[in-house]
Amino acid sequence: MKLLLDEQVPRQLSASYPADFEVQTVQQMGWAGTKNGQLLQLAFEHKFAALITADKNMEYQQNQADLSVMVIVLIANGNRLQELEPLVPNILNV
Repeated sequence: MKLLLDEQVPRQLSASYPADFEVQTVQQMGWAGTKNGQLLQLAFEHKFAALITADKNMEYQQNQADLSVMVIVLIANGNRLQELEPLVPNILNV
């Protein structure tokens, strides 16, 4: 499964996923600074199953009806690796 980590998610979080997951960051894809709507379109075109973000407003800002890219919003006390890593098992269940 291909997952895309948004800019504000630490890239080190990619190491928390099982080996059968292909996890890329927005920066690795060369998409840093891309607006949310265009980012979702690019994720769709590159066949990512989900965009993992800490942007709590993203789900309300974008019309995703035409795109089959899931948006997973991480809700934590902050965006540091140690705060987001415990959420990975829940992401895997989704």
